[in-house]
Amino acid sequence: MNPSHIEHIGIAVKSLEEAIPFFEKLLGTKCYAIEEVVDQKVKTAFLRIGQTKIELLEPTSPESTIAAFIEKNNGKGGMHHIAFAVESLEDQLEEAKEYGIKLIDNEPRGGAEGLSIAFLHPKSTFGVLTELCEDKKK
Repeated sequence: MNPSHIEHIGIAVKSLEEAIPFFEKLLGTKCYAIEEVVDQKVKTAFLRIGQTKIELLEPTSPESTIAAFIEKNNGKGGMHHIAFAVESLEDQLEEAKEYGIKLIDNEPRGGAEGLSIAFLHPKSTFGVLTELCEDKKK
């Protein structure tokens, strides 16, 4: 695999309304986009630090994986995943399988900001939920 950079770091939060002002002040930057990803039952907010983005994730349903993550973490949320920018996401998934990495997504799916995304299982990535992202608009 050959990622070009860290695309974003995902942080699970109970409330974007509470989290956005905190992270804006902490990072000295403004939230530039809020988007709901309906099929993932999540609302996202993005802040940029240099080339890297911080993605705040608020569950929109108790059945959301983000809601389960927050509950599992004493109702407080926290760092959820790290995402790497890649080209040819389908090829990257095939390469990951060849390395013996367990995939959560066998095929790319739609994510926030129009990216194609796929997750690698943390059991195969030293406990870190890892997302691969491809910007097909480039």
